[in-house]
This record gives sequence, C-alpha cells and structure tokens, in this order.
Amino acid sequence: MTVPGFQDFMLPTLQVLADGRTRPWREVAASVAETFRLTDEDRATALPNGKLVFENREAWALTHLGQAGLIARPVRGSAAITAAGQAAVAEHPQRVDMNYLYRYPTYQEFRTRRHQRSDDESGESAPDQAPMAAHDDEATPEDLMSAAESENRASVESEVLDRLRALDPTAFERLVLNVLTGMGYGGKSGAVEHTGKIGDGGIDGIIRQDPLGLDRIYLQAKRYAEDHSVGRPAIQAFVGALHGQQADRGVFITTSTYSREAVEYTRFLRERIVLIDGRELARLMVLNNVGVQDQSTYVLKRLDEDYFEAL
Repeated sequence: MTVPGFQDFMLPTLQVLADGRTRPWREVAASVAETFRLTDEDRATALPNGKLVFENREAWALTHLGQAGLIARPVRGSAAITAAGQAAVAEHPQRVDMNYLYRYPTYQEFRTRRHQRSDDESGESAPDQAPMAAHDDEATPEDLMSAAESENRASVESEVLDRLRALDPTAFERLVLNVLTGMGYGGKSGAVEHTGKIGDGGIDGIIRQDPLGLDRIYLQAKRYAEDHSVGRPAIQAFVGALHGQQADRGVFITTSTYSREAVEYTRFLRERIVLIDGRELARLMVLNNVGVQDQSTYVLKRLDEDYFEAL
C-alpha cells in the first residue's frame, strides 16, 4: 500500500503514546507503521534525500501534535503524550488532523506565524484558511516548496524557543551574544564581551564595534517563562544601567514578551533601545543558522530557453 499522509499518522501516534511512556520517536514511527500494516517495501520507500517516507511523515505528525500541545518532547529524540493528548484520545475521535488541531490556541498561533512568514516573504496577505496541502492539484512546485519551507521554519522556531526557555540564565546570556555575533555585530575588528554576573549593574554583555571600543552596544538578556511579560520598570532599570556606562544604545532580549507600556516607553527615549522578544529571537536564530542546521536542499529545474535558441 501507499504510505499514508502525515495527517493520517496523528491519531495512531496518540494511540501508541496513550500508555504514558516516553518513547524514541523512531520507535513510535515503527509502531504506527505496524498499525497501517506497511510492508517492508513500503517502509523502504525513500525521499530523494534518502530519508524514509514513513519516518518523515511520522516526524511531521509529531511536530503538529507538539504544536497543539498534545505531545511533549521530554528527552531528545523522544515523544510522550500530554494531559491534553490523553483527553483527545479519550474523546475517541474518528480522525485527528490539522482541522482537528485548530481547536487548540497554541496550534492556532503556530499556524498564524506560518502565514505571517509567507506574508513577509511574498508581500501578500495569506488567506484565512488552512495552509496549502501537498496534494493540492492547483499548486505549482514552487508553491509547494514555498509552503513547505514556511511550515518548516515556523516549526523550528517554536522548537528553538522551547529550548531557549529551558537554558540556565548564564547560558542564555552567552547564546544571545552568539546570535548578535552571527548577525555581524562586533565584526572582524570589534569584540563581544560577556559581563553577566551578580552585581553586573544590569549589563549582561558589551559589543564593541571598533578596535578602540568607541562604538559600543550594551546588552541585557532575560530568560523568562512565556507568561512573564517584561514591563516598563525593567526597561527603565536598563536605561539607568546605560546611563551608568554613559551609553545611549542598548538591546534588551527576552524569551517572553513586552508589555504595551514597556514598548511605548522606548519610543520616546533619547537613547536607542531595541527590544527583541522570544519569537523574534527564535526567528533571528533560524535566519542566521545559530543553533540550527540545514537539513536538506532541493533544486527545482527549468528549461533553459537561451540554450536552445543558441543552437
């Protein structure tokens, strides 16, 4: 039989994990393959990049279930069902797919970010509907590749942000310096210094843009939970720390969000303060390949009209 689509993998995946055990995701994939009674030939079917089709589809099923909060990844390379996932299984649904997952706010937010990524790159507004499926007969190869890339990027950004929130504060401070370095700050002739420690005066890092250190950017990094919004007092304290350094430029980075009052406060400052929240930080990491790796490259071919006209 043909290997089912990744959405078909969702409900069997939840059922396999329903016993509450944490399992390696490839073990889950093998169990789901047994559910579908895939033959050895089916299981050996590979994508052009060499990856097994059934494992690839299981990986995407886990990604979407994770974005909905129905599974968790407690250990690297593993999966476990959550309380929300157990509740979903207890409903005995006929099918769990993307339409089903839209009932969960975290999944709605994930899909929204995916559409926003497409909007940013195309300059057009994405329709308010589920994303283009791989079987859409009206989609061009370019459409499908673009949709898949946006889907993948939104998913990886969410995974990166989850990992950021699990870091200890010192490791997070070092990471954000790596991100800024990856973006080109500090340059070949400048320097990046990690200063974060007890009694650091509210400055966690310094970026020297020139050899003499005349052009400096000061950094504060706060690893907070998603529901711990950074308010105006924290930004005011950072501005005070900048004054203590006789500085007028700073970057405040957090894994959470900023309150409306904090954002409004920075707009009227003489100092130049850039606020980067968790979502933007994850986006910058993926964009600059910090903490992520390129997995596969696909090339689309087109006819070379010039070649044939020159014959």
